Amino acid sequence: MEIKSRRASDLKKVDDGGNSESIQQLVSFSEIGKALTSTLDIRELLGIVLDQVSSFFKPKDWSLLLVDEEQGDLRYEIVVGEDSEKIKDLRPKLGEGIAGLVANRGIPLIVPDVSKDPRFSGEKDTLYSFVTGPVVSIPIKTRGKILGVIELYNVEKEHLDSKEDMLLLTTIADYTAIAIENAMLFKQVQELTITDDLTLLHNSRYFQSTIEYEIEKAKRYEYPLSMIFLDLDYFKEVNDKYGHICGSTLLKEVGDILKKSLRTVDIACRYGGDEFVVLMPETSKKNAVFVAERLRVLIKKTEFLKEQGVNCHVTSSLGVGTFPDDANDKLSLLHVTDKAMYSVKNQSRNAVAVHNPAASVLEEIIL
Repeated sequence: MEIKSRRASDLKKVDDGGNSESIQQLVSFSEIGKALTSTLDIRELLGIVLDQVSSFFKPKDWSLLLVDEEQGDLRYEIVVGEDSEKIKDLRPKLGEGIAGLVANRGIPLIVPDVSKDPRFSGEKDTLYSFVTGPVVSIPIKTRGKILGVIELYNVEKEHLDSKEDMLLLTTIADYTAIAIENAMLFKQVQELTITDDLTLLHNSRYFQSTIEYEIEKAKRYEYPLSMIFLDLDYFKEVNDKYGHICGSTLLKEVGDILKKSLRTVDIACRYGGDEFVVLMPETSKKNAVFVAERLRVLIKKTEFLKEQGVNCHVTSSLGVGTFPDDANDKLSLLHVTDKAMYSVKNQSRNAVAVHNPAASVLEEIIL
């Protein structure tokens, strides 16, 4: 049985003359609207949805799924109920199962008893094989785009038979769609301000704000914070020989190497021009030198600009500094790491250098 999605403006269709129940519905719609438009944080937003759905419908199990456009499936963002462990890691495909069908068609759906419905019962729909009662599935959509699905399992019959309750659920989905879209747009704008357009690494602005936070965290928990400065050798010659478009492509390919080679906790940034910087929390100088050397070898061995038919090889100069071994604040850590890198640039190139704090004066050691 399909149900038509209705919005708050359709209240007149279910209003029975202004009784207290209808007034309460109006109050509920107002509260849901204010709550869901009060935050631009997706996690906080979904927590609000959880509270509202649990408060009004008290389902035995329910879930909220969001569409993953790249993978062509749905991922569970909220799973509530005693059966949640059975489904939280599953990824239903668009068009498959109840959630996938609703996400694909964008039409709300009520299945009175999923175990007796030939479309969804049996082993084919392993996602819902544990459900024996009714399932209500509502798409989360805005301006024709499906963002996700809200599903309630084993819903009590009084809710299924109540037009007001079904209207409330579709209205929650409508408000949720608007709020999720706003949150996603806000996140995209935020990412644009901290992301380098060319390499898609973090930019210098993000690095400057993050290094202060990471140093304070390193102080608080008393662990080392290491930094790698990386500069490409003779990069100007690449631009002069192959053109600036090829030079830009090479920088992007170096950025790809950094993204693939570092841990998720490491912070890689394009510092400017052909300079890159990496922050490595909870990393000793010895381990940071190991990573720097691995990056140096990877860059040296890589054939860049293959798609352009150039097959260009470049090398890099790298410097390593560590807090608190070499520095006690942001500026001094930047100074010793940058200076170590330039000691390589001024001597051999294609090497890694570290600051030597044991020396009476600043000294770099070429590895």
